[in-house]
Amino acid sequence: MEEPVISFDQVYKSYPMYHHVRGVKNLMFNFPHNLKALRRQQFEALNNISFEVYRGEKFGIVGYNGAGKSTTLGLIAGVLKPSSGRVVVRGRISPLLALGTGFHPELTGRENILLNGVLLGLTRREVKARLEEIIEFSELGEFIERPIRTYSTGMMARLGFSVVAHLDPEILLIDEVLGVGDIRFQQKCINKMAEFRNSGVTIVLVSHSMTSVSEICDRALWIQDHHVKMIGSATEVAEAYTAAAQLDIAAAGKRINRRKLSEKVSGPLF
Repeated sequence: MEEPVISFDQVYKSYPMYHHVRGVKNLMFNFPHNLKALRRQQFEALNNISFEVYRGEKFGIVGYNGAGKSTTLGLIAGVLKPSSGRVVVRGRISPLLALGTGFHPELTGRENILLNGVLLGLTRREVKARLEEIIEFSELGEFIERPIRTYSTGMMARLGFSVVAHLDPEILLIDEVLGVGDIRFQQKCINKMAEFRNSGVTIVLVSHSMTSVSEICDRALWIQDHHVKMIGSATEVAEAYTAAAQLDIAAAGKRINRRKLSEKVSGPLF
């Protein structure tokens, strides 16, 4: 049986929720109680998450905001550690988790390409060999010689994706970047990842675009309320998620209408 390149085994991730303790005197005289209270109050980001991703697979992660998608990518990238459970990753990670991550605002686009390439584990010579190809793909023109702090959000996305996509990624992590920039560049990114399909690159994609998930991914994970809701083919998960979202929207609309009706009925008579 093929060995997975990413494996989550009963993974939990939580963060302490520090509440305000009234006064130093209260803190000192009730220190054991307050310490226990601090330890008990935890925000649960992931609860018993288990899944596997295989070499060359295109794997999507979907869910509402706050469900735990980005936390999952952070655990894969190694920037977070699980509270319990086991995360195993086999291969070089190329993360594109947030726009501008790893960019120095005072360096030019060209200089940031070299910086990011080295941070991703390549030598300066290896990065320089791909430099012009990266610049051409980004379509930044004269802005490539300007400091990153002058870039728009879309320009940051172009440069970030261009760097990661041209430095021989083994495992590519993408968090919502495809939703930024103009439609033509988004399609260009999708086409680039279609090339990866034939070159054995493993892709883990977090997106709210079910079209992107269906077009790019083989399988997908749906996280809801920090638990695994569904794992299956990308098309099946995207369809189930879309149907559930539409029901939630309809239910929210009904609640709003009922509240408006109630306010109208209970309002003043004169």
